Amino acid sequence: MKKLTTRLIIATAALVVVIGAASAQSMTASIPFEFRAGNRVMAPGTYDVGSANSVSGAPLFKLQNVHSGRQAILLAQVDPRKAWAAEATPRLLFACASGSCMLAQLWDGSDSYAYTFSRPKLGKDEEAYVRVIPMQRDKGE
Repeated sequence: MKKLTTRLIIATAALVVVIGAASAQSMTASIPFEFRAGNRVMAPGTYDVGSANSVSGAPLFKLQNVHSGRQAILLAQVDPRKAWAAEATPRLLFACASGSCMLAQLWDGSDSYAYTFSRPKLGKDEEAYVRVIPMQRDKGE
């Protein structure tokens, strides 16, 4: 009985590791402009984008600059984004106004939803536009 319990515990632990590795896909994006992610200003550059561990179960994402190591961790809300599903290309969407951009959405290229991030409201006379940056899945995933 002890051997069976030990084997079940080991099998369960292995399954948790496999599921965690499968859901933690990592992607890369080249962002050619300065932007805000949460309350951080991020420089143009190449970023690793992936999910971060969450104690509460809420979806968290980490953006890390490949060269400087500077990172931002963002809490996401779920928002349907069906127009992108046909292309199946992971992407980041930035909301821009008055020469500054802020990360607004992230889509991993396979889910039926995108993640949206809170951002400040536009000023009365600000004109807004969006910039979409495609991401590449890291090799080996």
